[in-house]
Amino acid sequence: MNRSIFLTILTLSFLLTALTGCGPERLDDYSDVRFELTDQNGESVIFPDDFRGAPLVVGFIYTHCPDICSFITANVGKVYEELDNPGDTRFALVTFDPERDTPEVLKKYADAFDMDREPFSFLTGDPETIQAFMERVSLRSQESFSRDLDDGERVYFLNHSDKILLIDQNSRLVFDYGGSMTPINIILEDLKKL
Repeated sequence: MNRSIFLTILTLSFLLTALTGCGPERLDDYSDVRFELTDQNGESVIFPDDFRGAPLVVGFIYTHCPDICSFITANVGKVYEELDNPGDTRFALVTFDPERDTPEVLKKYADAFDMDREPFSFLTGDPETIQAFMERVSLRSQESFSRDLDDGERVYFLNHSDKILLIDQNSRLVFDYGGSMTPINIILEDLKKL
């Protein structure tokens, strides 16, 4: 092969690699799904349609969690607080325990974190929708402890994935983080790439 042709091909390959590497890689695309959820105010929210056009930071929690869910919630709040210019970036926390996490319960939980306001949404739904949603985003949960109390109430805890997602303006998953342990500055840097 002629040396100049080889150098041209090599240069074009390098440029193509550099250009395709400019933006974050897409891990999944949620534009083909539709989940009807309910926010902490009892308002209907369609995921991902109602968030399209803006970056979205999503955490997964349940309000009876004794440990990491409060860290996930706090981390989502810190991302907002530390953004130089939050612009139209949206933030959502979705429960995987819809039996107990009604809109009213989520509203109290959001208020405890000073997040019962825009641009935060705390989302729940009927159990079938939540289960389908969690399967779609690869969140796993399993009952780890349960007990029936004398008054008939059932108490239980869940083992679950520790996850925050960063979804771009076109409903595509860009990054998947450890929700309670990822340093906030990493999420902030990734948001700047969108």
